[in-house]
Amino acid sequence: MTEDLIENYKRAFANQVGFGERPALVLVDFAQAYFDPACELYAGVESALASALRIREVARAAGVPLVLTEVVYQEGGINGGRFYEKAKPLHNFIKGRKTAAFADGLVPYDDEIIVSKQYPSAFFGTSLASTLTAGGIDSVILTGLSTSGCVRASCVDSMSHGFRTIVVADACGDRHPSPHEANLFDMNAKYADVVSEAEVIDYLARLKGGRSKA
Repeated sequence: MTEDLIENYKRAFANQVGFGERPALVLVDFAQAYFDPACELYAGVESALASALRIREVARAAGVPLVLTEVVYQEGGINGGRFYEKAKPLHNFIKGRKTAAFADGLVPYDDEIIVSKQYPSAFFGTSLASTLTAGGIDSVILTGLSTSGCVRASCVDSMSHGFRTIVVADACGDRHPSPHEANLFDMNAKYADVVSEAEVIDYLARLKGGRSKA
């Protein structure tokens, strides 16, 4: 059945868009909530964060713009609308709570863009698309949490805004392997190229080499 599914999708969705020439790296919602065993959002996704941090350092060395997203709500979630009403664990992202802070090891650099958001996509209701377009960015490399939620929403919006979209499988995580793998599969079929950490690091290293020669 799995083989039939793969072959079925290959007939319709086997296309690859490829990397762009001017990428930005986006780290989606690496918050303490996902790493705190006492929190209902705990997901055991330490490996995804470690991968994203390795990619981040290579991207910085290559001069690639960095974007960190955070979910931030006012007390009571008044600015969270229906999303806050539906997803009860979002109270962990009320401003000032420890669970809303960036995960250990992810300390923003002064030159990194921080996007505060209230909804799943990094693009919805934010200035991210305009900021990237103004900077001449043609592609978005996505890492983050969770694969089935905010990463997927950001992926669809990234593609919809006209950016080549790359999702790094190793640098994304979810609370269970099934939604993680299913959403990677679907994003790769329809919205983005899903690649490994090794592939994106090789691309960024080549990008750095090309810019060094320019």
